[in-house]
Amino acid sequence: MPASLELGDRLLVVFDGHCGFCNGWVRWLTRRDRRDRLRFAASQSAIGEALLAPHPDLLEPGGTPGTVLVFRNPLDPRQQPLTRLAATLAVLGELPHPWPTVAAALGWIPDSLSDPVYRLVARWRYRIWGRLESCPLPTAEERARFL
Repeated sequence: MPASLELGDRLLVVFDGHCGFCNGWVRWLTRRDRRDRLRFAASQSAIGEALLAPHPDLLEPGGTPGTVLVFRNPLDPRQQPLTRLAATLAVLGELPHPWPTVAAALGWIPDSLSDPVYRLVARWRYRIWGRLESCPLPTAEERARFL
């Protein structure tokens, strides 16, 4: 992984670049991230693959993540990815009002309820939202947010 990966205190969102749902979620986030708190990397990119290498338990049999992953301080040897609802809450907490409030409300949902729903959506995401042949290119304005 490049030592020049400078995120400051931003979160790094690693997503399945071939998933229509995941790409829609990333587009939704970039439109709302007016405070520039997020960076993005497709799991198929060199950075995405390097971040996922120590975490094979997060990958589906096809080699793609079964969930959105969020890394805080990805170059720190003690880094741990946030997954499922925890990842979603961390990302929403970085967005402007009202999203941190939404994250706080969703935080009351126990993992025993949210994890099965999350896994169901992950299992059906390609069937419902499609599988893209290649990762869509970000616009010129968005390029600085993608690693």
